[in-house]
Amino acid sequence: MSKKSDMTRRDAVKVAGAAAVAAAVVKKANASPRIQTVKAANNQVSYAVIGTGGRGQYHITHFNGLDGGKCLAVCDIDQAALDKAKAMAKDKPQGYKDYRDVLARNDIDGVLIATPLYMHFPVTRDALMAGKHVFCEKSLVFTPEEVHTLRKLANEKQKQVLQVGLQRRYSKFYQTAKQMIQKGMLGKVTHVYAQWHRQSLGKTWVPPSWRAFRKYSGGLTAELASHQIDVADWMIGSHPEFVTGVGSIDVYKDGRDVFDNIQLIFKYPGGQKLMYSSISTNKHLALFGSQRTEFGEMIMGTEGTIHITVGTDNEPATALWFYEPGPKKAEEAKGKGKEKAAVANASLLSTGKGSKGLPVLFDSELVNNQDSFLQKELKFAKLWLYKKGVMVPEEDKNPVDVQLESWFECIRTGKRPLADLEVGLEDSSNVILANLAMDEGRRVFMTEMDKMGGGAPQPKSDAKPAPKKS
Repeated sequence: MSKKSDMTRRDAVKVAGAAAVAAAVVKKANASPRIQTVKAANNQVSYAVIGTGGRGQYHITHFNGLDGGKCLAVCDIDQAALDKAKAMAKDKPQGYKDYRDVLARNDIDGVLIATPLYMHFPVTRDALMAGKHVFCEKSLVFTPEEVHTLRKLANEKQKQVLQVGLQRRYSKFYQTAKQMIQKGMLGKVTHVYAQWHRQSLGKTWVPPSWRAFRKYSGGLTAELASHQIDVADWMIGSHPEFVTGVGSIDVYKDGRDVFDNIQLIFKYPGGQKLMYSSISTNKHLALFGSQRTEFGEMIMGTEGTIHITVGTDNEPATALWFYEPGPKKAEEAKGKGKEKAAVANASLLSTGKGSKGLPVLFDSELVNNQDSFLQKELKFAKLWLYKKGVMVPEEDKNPVDVQLESWFECIRTGKRPLADLEVGLEDSSNVILANLAMDEGRRVFMTEMDKMGGGAPQPKSDAKPAPKKS
């Protein structure tokens, strides 16, 4: 192997110093006190899962691997889903058909809500009114009326934790990417590209699935795009000014009335833009050398770009950092006589070989003065392997586990969640207005939400009244 292709110790130090940023979780100030002391032994949180379909069962499997909580109840109107949840939960919880029977139990501290979207608000509202802490899956709410009503109610219940299921906020890779932006390592972020492409949509979202109908579902925007719209808000550091887009039903003409493909553009006050795509005919992802499929984000700045995607149960999260190539060389070339003719043709300087992606590294990967000789050597060796692509950094925990553990911690300590009420409501507003933009074929401004449904009465739950408790 030639010296040019080898990475020396000095090179490793440079890479480590440039690419690594501390990945400590940013703690939000002004944390609210908890509503009550956790009653369970060993300071464990007693919780229930309301909605035990696919997502609820997924959370139960992750709860099973965590300490700090005990599942006392599961709830679903579908008997088969309920029975499966009861069998798979390690704590052998009691099963319920009516969620208000769960809320009536005084021994339950919090509830995780994984119902269909149209039921998020009524269950969340009733849980807060019952004095419970809440973890609600995204999108947090479904309608403009619910945005305003939940904001008012939750602000009146500040002693209770309300966390939203936006797990990218709990990923070390995404936290590190945000800190890289704050340190100016990407220059000014100008564009974010995000996609979630699938081939299986026509098979999994077929009628009579609730996801196939607008009466119950926000479609691709709510079920998929909501995660990545939140990423763009977070990385850009502001909220959109307006959104425009197109959506249609082009492939799956099976009675559904939600779009089977959408393309959106969100414009931010500083001129930044999020370009979003979700289709159901191809799952190709043109990031990471196309070694991953379906979903990911590209954060583009004036001095660099980050490719990033969250992990799954089978694939780790990953992120790559790319230098923005060439602008200084263009300026240098202007002073060289033989190259003046080439400089006149801008295309010769604006195209060419790009930079190789560098791994985004965590604080634990940094070589520091406190390390022993052996620790330093091991870190240099890992840096060399990362540079060669033999190894990649990996998060020590799935962000899904991290967000559930964080919910437990917030309940015990009163800390404010990273994905809190306002993060969730902003995300839901973006979803609602993006769907409106596609339906009406126009530019929809986010300020329109202020005038939508503000004076509407509080929605009522469709569930049957819970039996009185003796």
